[in-house]
Amino acid sequence: MLASGLEFKDVFPRYADIDPGFHYVLTDFEWMKVEEVCKFLGIFHEITNMISGSEYPTSNIFLVELYRIKELLNEKTLDPFEHIRAMAGSMSAKFDKYWGESNVLLSLGAILDPRYKMFLINHAFSVIYGEEAAPRFMAEIRDILYEFYNEYVDCHIVSHSEQQQRQVVKKRQNEGSSSSSKKQKMAAPAVLTGKEKFHMHVSEIDRAPPEKSDLDVYLEESMYACDANANLDVLAWWKGERLRFPILLRMAANILPIPVTTVASESTFSAGGRVIDDRRASMLVETVQMLLCGNDWIRSLHGLKTKSRESLDAAESITFEEVELPESFTS
Repeated sequence: MLASGLEFKDVFPRYADIDPGFHYVLTDFEWMKVEEVCKFLGIFHEITNMISGSEYPTSNIFLVELYRIKELLNEKTLDPFEHIRAMAGSMSAKFDKYWGESNVLLSLGAILDPRYKMFLINHAFSVIYGEEAAPRFMAEIRDILYEFYNEYVDCHIVSHSEQQQRQVVKKRQNEGSSSSSKKQKMAAPAVLTGKEKFHMHVSEIDRAPPEKSDLDVYLEESMYACDANANLDVLAWWKGERLRFPILLRMAANILPIPVTTVASESTFSAGGRVIDDRRASMLVETVQMLLCGNDWIRSLHGLKTKSRESLDAAESITFEEVELPESFTS
């Protein structure tokens, strides 16, 4: 609203000349305050659009923007304008309230981004918590990271043992299904082939504890170098490193897809109000989720995201009966 009002800055005085009852002409100082507020809130608008997006839900993208909000609020608390200082102080209090002691999900997601690792944690926590308190929270996140990693190591060992047991059972079943003529023959002493001996050697190496864990190696390597504005597909990067970091790959696959919000803001402020109204307040959570997902699928199916506002409004009138949905969705 303020940005729209700035576009008609020169219109208000002219309208006041026509209508004697119009007494809402701002002074030059008031217009300057409006411009400062627009500049201040414009940055939040940009960050909100990025954070609340629904097409790139990986959790690694949030901390690098959220710490920027705190940094901006810290700067604006020293702004020469009193109204900006008052706004920044109130917003900073809410930021601290909702951030809490330490947001583990955002921190782990940032660490599993090869562009950031622990370097972003060290920088962002210094801004969010201050230079004195930051080391304590950084150590806490590092301990949680290693504890979480050790759980995945234990699961990996159990999974590896179960896989070997299944192979032994399968081998015995194959031996049991041999023909009776072969059973009558004298069993020859087993002779291992070169491949089998090498496989046994590799298995022994895998069971031996390594000097450095995958997590240590990953954190000690330099950050992935790319352009700051490049849209790196982090999950695809981890998939390419699956042979080097098999356990970290499982961690990344479980942590990165977690959205930072339960519902994207565009669904909350647009589609959400049309789905959860007074007449539909008793719908199950699963039903609401299907309606919201179906709305996104329909838009994507018809390519309506890049079209005009009229086309988007028309898309909202499309019923689910008009679109062929997967059987699992309709059931």
